Amino acid sequence: MTVPLTPGLPAPFTPPVHESFQFPVSWLLDNAAAPIQFRASTEVARLPLRDPRQFGILPYGHRPALTIAFQQRPDGIWNGSMLSVPSPRAEHFQGIGTITAVRRLLEYGWERESPPLVQARRTLFRLLAEDTDAAYLFELAPRGKPEPEVVLHGRALLREAAAAVLAQAGYESDPRLRGAALRLVERVDGFLRSPLAAKPFVRVGNQHVLAPGASPPSIFYLAMLAHMPHFRSEHYDVMERLYAYLVQPMPRQEAVTLVGKKVVAEPQLVLGDPLPHRNAADADLPAALYWLELMARLGMLRRNEGWAKLFERYLDDRDASGVWRAPKRNVGTRTSNPFVWPAFPLEPHATSDALSADVTFRLGLIARLMGRTIEPT
Repeated sequence: MTVPLTPGLPAPFTPPVHESFQFPVSWLLDNAAAPIQFRASTEVARLPLRDPRQFGILPYGHRPALTIAFQQRPDGIWNGSMLSVPSPRAEHFQGIGTITAVRRLLEYGWERESPPLVQARRTLFRLLAEDTDAAYLFELAPRGKPEPEVVLHGRALLREAAAAVLAQAGYESDPRLRGAALRLVERVDGFLRSPLAAKPFVRVGNQHVLAPGASPPSIFYLAMLAHMPHFRSEHYDVMERLYAYLVQPMPRQEAVTLVGKKVVAEPQLVLGDPLPHRNAADADLPAALYWLELMARLGMLRRNEGWAKLFERYLDDRDASGVWRAPKRNVGTRTSNPFVWPAFPLEPHATSDALSADVTFRLGLIARLMGRTIEPT
């Protein structure tokens, strides 16, 4: 049987040259919530601060962040779960999971040495272990004694999610995370090199499911790599194969897996380009921005003409001062994507200026990650 070659990479794309990127940090300092003020100043504009220590406490006075922090149990867990996202009707983040809560606090600008994140990291590192302890399935545990396949599947999912949030928290040099990352890379890259990458589905009964052994990259896998730049540089060839896979068209089939005797949805898996055109980007603005940020961190955004043009299109929606404003065209500004929830919105109130602050900050962050020269205004 002939093994298909890895798809060729698209022709190199050179985005328009922008000597500077106008970033309205003054407007954000006057209109945005504390976390966006802090991150816009330190991560995007990189303003010289007279008293960095005093400015650094700004995110810790943000009421929504404190609400999340105070809900943590003494054992470092939130609500006995890991990936749960509060319902749209929740007013005080009821039901938030541990990994989701930690990601949200990091997006709010909290440091990894802040007490809630220190309390949570023991369990997060424990989740990286390659074992089959069903006690660490949390909300993924079924009623009764779980089947071995269910344990393996649930632990693998939480392992990737834990690796992603630990990488975002800045633990790239920790040998436990690097070991887990290496195992994940070997598994996913083995899939990308195999014939399954071209045809990952098999028919079971009247349904198409992912073939046994198929290990497509997940959104958690991408987030982990996005926050591990030194690790990525050690695996350049892997990143090239990953890029070739991510730019291919999405299949029509939804990602589902047969776990034991049950078909399980796998929405975290990425089977191709989720932003093939502007309609897909405008349908879910928060998810599009999250994807563009991940691709910018991975060094892939500047290489891809389609993604770069979508980013430029969002820049065209800014006003004369550089503030993004909702365009007249139909743009979905709310998302039901649970993987995007920790990052958007960071503003606590649903107003037009709040939306502008969230999007303006995120566009500036993406521009900084792309290597644009930021011009604070």
